[in-house]
Amino acid sequence: MTACRGAKICDAVQELEFFLLEYYRLLWCGQPDERAVEEMRTFATFSIVFFAALLGSGRVELAQKPGLEVPLVTPGPGWKSCPRCENEAHVAEDRRKANVDTHPFDPHDISGVWGDNGIELDLKTLPPFTPYGQKLYDATKSDSPEWNSKDPMNICDPLGYPRVFAYNYGMEFIQLPDRALQFFELSHTWRTIWTDGRKLPANPPILRYMGYSVGHWEGDTFMVEANGFEDRSWVSEDRRGRRHGFPHTSEMRVVESYKRLDYGRLQATLTVIDPKVYTQPWVTTGIATLRPNAEIGEYMCVPSDSIDFNNKNTLPADAATTK
Repeated sequence: MTACRGAKICDAVQELEFFLLEYYRLLWCGQPDERAVEEMRTFATFSIVFFAALLGSGRVELAQKPGLEVPLVTPGPGWKSCPRCENEAHVAEDRRKANVDTHPFDPHDISGVWGDNGIELDLKTLPPFTPYGQKLYDATKSDSPEWNSKDPMNICDPLGYPRVFAYNYGMEFIQLPDRALQFFELSHTWRTIWTDGRKLPANPPILRYMGYSVGHWEGDTFMVEANGFEDRSWVSEDRRGRRHGFPHTSEMRVVESYKRLDYGRLQATLTVIDPKVYTQPWVTTGIATLRPNAEIGEYMCVPSDSIDFNNKNTLPADAATTK
């Protein structure tokens, strides 16, 4: 991050730097190659210094984020954009039109498209590892300083649950008489939460990336329990340095609660219980906001594309740093 002086200038410069780097990342559809990185750094550095100088001289106001002047992109008439395809101004306008703050709602109806990137697991409540858990965590350490070389996502392995809870590009609940379906845009996948009275399998014959899930209502709160998870997945990437993943065993259980606070807000609490890895339950609570004018799109991880990208970009860039 670029060094700067003065709170107003520093905040603006750091915000500009973020948008410039994110813009170039999107243009290159992921991790840019070595030449692109150098071009990106040169242009970003020049723009940041120039912008900071203007701010310091008092000749310009703070840059504004894109607003309603940016048209929404949809597949065609009658279609809606994906959750992450709307900028903040369009999201706010959609929520204003839907009167999300005063709209009447049924607390037992949690259907709808919620958020645009999940609820990150709370690192402030991360419990200590057990000795075995520490061993599993250490084994996820990347072999490269440039990327997390051991992340299963690199080869398009399923994210699994609860990782997709924390990283999903938007989710949608659909409620049916005997089940609730939870769709996720990232990987274009879903899980079935059975509400027909069945219990969790005591000894699941086959482990699943999304696990086995059952749900019921306790007052106005939808409770979900899940087990039987495939242990090749991660609970989440460790975003503190992006060099590790949080592991789990096949004995992990996940307990969740969903409560609609009003028409436009859904409070979610997720608890990871895996005594072999974590010394106590790991609890995360967050709020997802309704996206009334969005619909889940398709965001696939395509193995052939991923392999080609890694061979042409990630691996050569990684090799260049080790010379």
